[in-house]
Amino acid sequence: MENLTSYLAILALIIIGFVVVKKVASCLIKSIVTIVLIAAGIAIYYYYL
Repeated sequence: MENLTSYLAILALIIIGFVVVKKVASCLIKSIVTIVLIAAGIAIYYYYL
């Protein structure tokens, strides 16, 4: 069940990131959002797995 929780969290990060990036037009902000999402995904992977 813990794997399901982590997969759902990563899926939520991807969906939220896609919505944010789609609404924001600046390339710099897209890069920052992508880096934050990757860091959050890695943190979830290490803390929950």
